[in-house]
Amino acid sequence: MTSPANSSSLPNVAAASPAKADSNPAVKKLPRHFRDLLALDDFERHARRRLPNMIYQYVAGGVETGRGIAGNFEAYQRYAFLPRMFRDVSGRDQRTTLFGHTYQHPFGVAPLGGASFVAYQADVALAKAAREMNVPMILSASSLVKLEDVHAANPDAWFQAYLAGDQPRIDRLVDRVAAAGYKTLVVTGDTPMLGNREHNTRSGFSMPIKITPKVAFESAMSPRWLLGTVAQTFLRHGAPHFENTDAERGPPMMSSKVRNTQARDKLNWKNVEAIRKKWRGNLVVKGLMSPEDAFIARDLGADAVILSNHGGRQLDYTFPPLYSLEEIAAKKGAMKVIIDSGIRRGTDVMKAMALGADFVFLGRPFLYGAVIGGQACVEHAMHILRDEIDRDLALIGVRTPGELDSSYLRRMP
Repeated sequence: MTSPANSSSLPNVAAASPAKADSNPAVKKLPRHFRDLLALDDFERHARRRLPNMIYQYVAGGVETGRGIAGNFEAYQRYAFLPRMFRDVSGRDQRTTLFGHTYQHPFGVAPLGGASFVAYQADVALAKAAREMNVPMILSASSLVKLEDVHAANPDAWFQAYLAGDQPRIDRLVDRVAAAGYKTLVVTGDTPMLGNREHNTRSGFSMPIKITPKVAFESAMSPRWLLGTVAQTFLRHGAPHFENTDAERGPPMMSSKVRNTQARDKLNWKNVEAIRKKWRGNLVVKGLMSPEDAFIARDLGADAVILSNHGGRQLDYTFPPLYSLEEIAAKKGAMKVIIDSGIRRGTDVMKAMALGADFVFLGRPFLYGAVIGGQACVEHAMHILRDEIDRDLALIGVRTPGELDSSYLRRMP
């Protein structure tokens, strides 16, 4: 596995078809094991070969029947484009401004809990790739790398918190995040308790990790993960801990003690209001799906909301956030409306922005990139999405994502 420290930026490469790959000089500059990565879905297929099944299932799985995940993807398929022709679409520009910062592209890296147990120092690889590409990256509270170290790798990174309904405990974490230099705090509302992830039980994944014969065998059969991620982590950094769930360091990931998830079911809008009064930076509320909740966040002074059903990992059969996006965007006021869950193509990004999204986030494909080739492969995934967006803008008939509106879409029966 490529270590993030040894990774470098990739050339600007458009996704080429297999038939044209050998004739395209730019593609020849790619590492050989990147050349079959032509779309974001390809990253999952390649990463799965490198991971034990329990780790793959942890990343890819949803809850119960899996309808939350399936519904997210199906929502994007329900919309079709109505492009406009004979327009000058030269000089296309993807730059998008959020909170006074102009990002190069309208997408970012969603928070990914436990990412550095999936790929070596994945949080750092993701942060560095985002910095190189000038897109935002959100560090998860369930990360295994200190939030201070990620901020050092990318001073523009955002921090996402899982909070208990305990204001003094919240205040201590907020103080730590502020002291580290973060300017954007993301408060997540869709985890009053963990979803019913039956796939983890079936695959043998648990928290803390239990070294059963099945887990030991699967790990031994995935030497690139065992040696490249687990062994390197222990040798270079010691036992991985949940570093950022509270102001204080959490327990080791493989300890009998588990991360403190108590009292999350007590978190309420009064806590969000108190955070808004205390936090001087940008406040984002994540995990909302209903217009009513989005407007409460707006009225409490949130700078943005992220419409999300946690990638289908919390409540099964959850309403895909794409379906409530247009209604929320219409009454957002000065608040920004961001969306994640189910985005895999440039056309998905365009559909979300046509329905009123100011920005989008993706998670799993970028983590799969870190599994395959560290920072360089994460950047390759971003290049693919960037190039798809550029192509889609031209074919739809606009120069910038900001020109899109619902007149370019039709919802299919």
